[in-house]
Amino acid sequence: MSTLTAVLYGALAVYLGGWYLGHWIGNFSLLLFVLTVFTLGYWLAEHWRFAPARQRAADTLASGDAQRRAELQKMGIAKVDGDVSEAREKLLMQPWWIDWTAGLFPVILIVFVLRSFLFEPFKIPSGSMIPTLLVGDLILVNKFHYGVRLPVINKKIIANNDPQRGDVMVFRYPVDKRIDYIKRVVGVPGDEVTYSAQRLTVNGKPVPLTAKGDFYDEDSMRYAPEFSEQLGAVTHNILVDPKRSSIYQPMESFEKFRDNCRYTAEGVTCKVPAGHYFMMGDNRDNSQDSRYWGFVPDENIVGRAFVVWMNFGNLRRIGSFN
Repeated sequence: MSTLTAVLYGALAVYLGGWYLGHWIGNFSLLLFVLTVFTLGYWLAEHWRFAPARQRAADTLASGDAQRRAELQKMGIAKVDGDVSEAREKLLMQPWWIDWTAGLFPVILIVFVLRSFLFEPFKIPSGSMIPTLLVGDLILVNKFHYGVRLPVINKKIIANNDPQRGDVMVFRYPVDKRIDYIKRVVGVPGDEVTYSAQRLTVNGKPVPLTAKGDFYDEDSMRYAPEFSEQLGAVTHNILVDPKRSSIYQPMESFEKFRDNCRYTAEGVTCKVPAGHYFMMGDNRDNSQDSRYWGFVPDENIVGRAFVVWMNFGNLRRIGSFN
């Protein structure tokens, strides 16, 4: 068993190493599920086979020692050298391959349940959500707000709230479901969304904007016009780039419901199909979103982002952004 465990840990190291070096895209949900099942198997084997076997061996040693001492005492030998207590403790001791598998099961199980059904941490990798979220923000995602889903396969089993306009949502990128994206919901099923001349219109009504001056982006070291936007019940800030073109071209991967969108020289208009959502970044002219790759289906939803729990470069970022 020690050899098998070493081989399994070696495979885990290779998988994590290749993931870290960028040779492949890892799936943390699947990895956590496999580790939970893997350590559960060892935990069950420890409690029902290995631990009882060690206990029987220790009891046999103690019983044999007691019998030997009793026989020697009958022969008039009261003082007997040797103490089997140390040997008994060694027999009862867990080997390393049990300690590093079955011993980790409770911790891995707790992490698996918390991450799969309650809250999942997420790191902001790009500037598409500036000024709401900055690169390096560590956020928490509420996994049950939009319903309870089975881990790995992301199948909804219990419905809860539907996504609303203005929500900041994490979802699996429709082009590659192994990658998580974060954007803001601007269109729900049935909405007609237009983004033209750097203005957002939903169902024929322009979304209210209030100028706030210029925002300094420390990463790009540039200023950009900042506006306060009221989308549904949510008021948030966005950035626009007056120098950017209003001409948008769909990606080749945008195939499903492609006919729901019309692209012109002024912008793009899309009718959101049932069970799908139109997503946009708050950094409107520096965001790859539904304008390019299409709609997000309900089965791709991961959860609702709601708080920055850490930013090691700026502790003032900690707190709710909704």
